Amino acid sequence: MSPVFDLILTNGTIVNQGGSVAADIAVRGGKIAGVGRFSPAQGRNSLDCGGLHILPGVIDTQVHFREPGMQHKEDLETGSRAAVMGGVTAVFEMPNTKPSTTSPATLEDKLRRALNRMYCDYAFYIGATRENADALGELEGFPGCCGVKVFLGSSTGELLLEDAASLKLVLSRITRRAAFHSEDEARLRERKALQVPGDPSSHPIWRDAEAARLSTERLLHLARSAGKRVHVLHVSTADEIPLLAANKDIASCEVTPHHLTLAAPEAYDRLGTRAQMNPPVRDGFHREALWAAVRAGTVDVLGSDHAPHTLEEKLESYPSSPSGMPGVQTLVPVMLDHIAAGRLSIERFVELTSEAPARIFGIASKGRIATGYDADFTIVDLKAKRRITNAWIESRCRWTPYDGLEVKGWPIGTILRGNIVMWEGRITSPPHGRPMHFADVESSMRIPAEQL
Repeated sequence: MSPVFDLILTNGTIVNQGGSVAADIAVRGGKIAGVGRFSPAQGRNSLDCGGLHILPGVIDTQVHFREPGMQHKEDLETGSRAAVMGGVTAVFEMPNTKPSTTSPATLEDKLRRALNRMYCDYAFYIGATRENADALGELEGFPGCCGVKVFLGSSTGELLLEDAASLKLVLSRITRRAAFHSEDEARLRERKALQVPGDPSSHPIWRDAEAARLSTERLLHLARSAGKRVHVLHVSTADEIPLLAANKDIASCEVTPHHLTLAAPEAYDRLGTRAQMNPPVRDGFHREALWAAVRAGTVDVLGSDHAPHTLEEKLESYPSSPSGMPGVQTLVPVMLDHIAAGRLSIERFVELTSEAPARIFGIASKGRIATGYDADFTIVDLKAKRRITNAWIESRCRWTPYDGLEVKGWPIGTILRGNIVMWEGRITSPPHGRPMHFADVESSMRIPAEQL
């Protein structure tokens, strides 16, 4: 029998949002050519996935890979190595670099930097400013752009758009769903004196739940008035959940593994400034409210908010210490451990990390295991017990807040458009990452052939 497929995945359990089934997968030309029963002899290559679950490739829609300008913390190559080592096949990268990604030139610069260096597929956000607000309707349609990112509260970098007039202008110009860091800057300024030098546990007191609620309430009101779609990133409070649940027709939202896993005061007692994030890790009351929102379907997306700093920077005394922690590589194992503990199902995890990101942001050909879709797979062993360690981390920062944590469930393989990129803890191919395409973008512009 002559091979008719490039790759056959045999004996695995395929997981989509709607359920799981034992079946094989045939791959040809980087696409899924069929799901059913196939002989290994039908493929030029075959991969035995017996005892493993095959998920649609995990899409992490919030990472900060720090390039250009902060490559001592991370760059597009090391960040994407961390992604595929952790089972992530595609990322949306944030605009708060140096310089910020706010123009055609800075977006094109990132696309050039990514070419032949990124191990996963990618798209880049355009950051909103007062200066580029009028042009955002054009900028959001550029090839390789996943949309507009707006910082309503100050965080790492110089991007901030806090006043209602500027926000209204941005909303009036965009057509795609925009993503928001939602904290009220005026309240953050008013409460800044509540920072206690040397005490990072004061971080969630300064950046309190009301700062998040006020911002999200205003954002939802303005978005509804403008008739626009918004995506609220890294929701961290119980207070925001009813607002988001009541506005599902215009608003989607994200939670992060660290807000679902860590809680004050224990996280600050154990990790100190390494637990410092914006918005903050809060107490168990807020964590349990986020889990309830995951179970209720209010939460749409799970993103890592991978935001590395060097350990030396993180160990500076609070509040001089920067906010942010690495997370793209640990997203899958940490959440698989939650699955093992019964907090969510593997099908719900697939919805949060594959199906919903593709649907909400209009990513073409990704998010499902079905004929015609990209052959992107995250292959996991739900029974494996492994320990997360700093030594395993591929990020340039070389640390994780989960160092020493034993988890049940582990990413065994990462396949990108039919290429086996990672298998059993080893990166097995050169970088094959490409810019993602978006079904909701109608643009005369095209990604240059040399970048495909």
